[in-house]
Amino acid sequence: MKKDEAPRSRPLTAANDNSSALAPAAVDAALTRIAEAIGRHIAREHVRARKAANDNDLS
Repeated sequence: MKKDEAPRSRPLTAANDNSSALAPAAVDAALTRIAEAIGRHIAREHVRARKAANDNDLS
């Protein structure tokens, strides 16, 4: 028997076959919070850009 054909004591698992420790609802909640944070950041950038463009106001 060749070395590659030796019987294995346990089955092979793929390197990227990670089991999720979180429930799907927890993952969805975390992704929603991340998306909200990204949206707030983008909104802040747009507000700053508008204020910078309108800095000649007399008020």
